[in-house]
Amino acid sequence: MSLFKRSVAEGLGTFWLVLGGCGSAVLAAAFPTVGIGLLGVALAFGLTVLTMAVAIGHISGCHLNPAVSVGLVVGARFPARELPAYIAAQVIGGVIAAALLYFIASGKPGFELAGGLASNGYGDHSPGGYSMAAGFVCELVMTTMFVLIILGATDSRAPKGLAPIAIGLALTLIHLVSIPVTNTSVNPARSTGPALIVGGWAIQQLWMFWLAPILGAVIAGVVYRWLGKEPPA
Repeated sequence: MSLFKRSVAEGLGTFWLVLGGCGSAVLAAAFPTVGIGLLGVALAFGLTVLTMAVAIGHISGCHLNPAVSVGLVVGARFPARELPAYIAAQVIGGVIAAALLYFIASGKPGFELAGGLASNGYGDHSPGGYSMAAGFVCELVMTTMFVLIILGATDSRAPKGLAPIAIGLALTLIHLVSIPVTNTSVNPARSTGPALIVGGWAIQQLWMFWLAPILGAVIAGVVYRWLGKEPPA
């Protein structure tokens, strides 16, 4: 499969992740009386990854996340020369999804972009008012565990056919823990799309949602290369 086609698949998959995950938060989390709430949003993010892993996993590997792609490079599962194309496609997919979500959401009277369009943030822009340090550590640790799970679930020695379920449920769990802290990123492309639409504070704080996830992914790649390496016979 050509790099171009695989990159297009990554863009499409990331588009679905941002539209489905952030869309659930913006459109359905508090829908008039009975919304889906935090649990529903967390599940929506997990379902986007699970469904796309089945749909495009055999095409592109279904990274949908610059941090995951970096972690796979460090873990010797993905060629570094293809990293720029994957990251560009993921970011483009996330931006298009955020723009479409804004268009849909703004069709409702009273919609205000000041609500954040599910942007990630810390301090005054954290859902629970958590500090920058707390948000950074949370994003770092959650991404580390997420990429470790991906590396383990997709290892050739792992049980076959269960990777999409394990990865989707891992992302659901991560959101259940960290939505109150940062609105959960663990994915720079997911953060970039809404931030570019919202502007202002969302762009000013975007650095953390690139740095922390990528550092976490690097840690995961290094740890799994050591942990999963079999000793010589």
